[in-house]
Amino acid sequence: MFEEDNAQWGLVHALVLDGKGGARSIARTELDDLQLQSHESLWLHWDRSHPQTRTWLRQSSGLSEFSCDLLLEENTRPRLLALPDSELLLFLRGVNLNPGAVPEDMVSVRIFASAQRVISLRLRPLRATEELLARLEEGKGPKTASELILYLAQYLTNKVQDLVGDLSEVVDAEEEKLDADERYAPEHDSILQIRRRAAGLKRFLAPQRDIFGQLTRIKLPWFVEDDGDYWNELNNSLTRYLEELELTRERVGLVLEAEDRRLSIKMSRTMYRFGIITGIFLPMSFLTGLLGINVGGIPFAESAYGFLIACLTMVLVALGQWWLYRRLRWV
Repeated sequence: MFEEDNAQWGLVHALVLDGKGGARSIARTELDDLQLQSHESLWLHWDRSHPQTRTWLRQSSGLSEFSCDLLLEENTRPRLLALPDSELLLFLRGVNLNPGAVPEDMVSVRIFASAQRVISLRLRPLRATEELLARLEEGKGPKTASELILYLAQYLTNKVQDLVGDLSEVVDAEEEKLDADERYAPEHDSILQIRRRAAGLKRFLAPQRDIFGQLTRIKLPWFVEDDGDYWNELNNSLTRYLEELELTRERVGLVLEAEDRRLSIKMSRTMYRFGIITGIFLPMSFLTGLLGINVGGIPFAESAYGFLIACLTMVLVALGQWWLYRRLRWV
C-alpha cells in the first residue's frame, strides 16, 4: 500500500503519478523541493479536519486566499469553478459507506486541479480513494491529472449505483410479498425509510449531474482529448441513477397505497358483514323485547307451544330478511 508517516501533518497520502498508470509515494518533507518531470503529476490527499492541513493550504500550497476559503468551507454543495491559468475547483459528493454510517449522510471530496497537480480534501474516509490507490498499485490507474479527477468521480458514482440497486431490490421484495400473500402487511416504518433515503439521495446528487454536464463542455489545455466523452458517460449514468431513485420513491408510494387499499377493502367487508348481521337480528330484538313486556295479552302466553311458536316466528322473519337481501343483491 501507498503509506507514509504523514498523519501528523494531516496528509493522508502524497503520490507522484508516473504517467504510465502507476505512482510513487513521497513524504510530506519532500513537497517543498519536489521537481516534477513533464510526464508526472502530483496528487496530495489531505484530511480537512486536521489543523496542519489548513496551515499548509494557506501558507505553502500557492493557492489564492479565495481558493483556500472555498476548499475549507464547512458546508458546501457540488460545484465547478474555473480559475485563472486553466485551473479549476471541483466539489463532489458520494454515499457514506463507512462502518456504522447512514449512506445518505453524504461524504464529499473537494478538489483543486491544474495541469500537473491535484489537491483533494476529505473529512471522512472515502472508498473511492481506496479503490484508486489499488489501481495505482497495479499500474492501471490514472496517468494524468485530468484522468485522476475523472477516476475519482467515476468511483464515487459507482458507489451510488450499488446503493440504488440495493434500495430497488428491497422494494422488489416487498412487491413480491404483497402479490404472493394477501395477508402480508409491510412494515410502514421500513418502507417509509426507503422513501426518505431515496428522496435524500436524489436531493444531494442532482446538482452533481449538472457538474458532470458542465465538464463535458469544458476544454482545458491539460484535459485528455476524450475526457469529454467519459464525463458525458458519467453524466448519463448519474441521470439514470437519479431516475431510478425517483422510480423507487413512486414504487414505495404504490406499495403503501396498495396496503391502504387492501386494509380499506378488508374494513369495508367487515363492516358490511356486521351491517347484515345487525339487520337480521334487529327485528328479532324487537320481537323479543315486545314479547318480554310483563303485561297481559301476550300471544300464546297460555299455550304449551307458545315458546316454540315464538322461536319459529323469529326464524321465519330471519329467512324472510335473507330472501329480501338476496333479492335486493345486498348479499
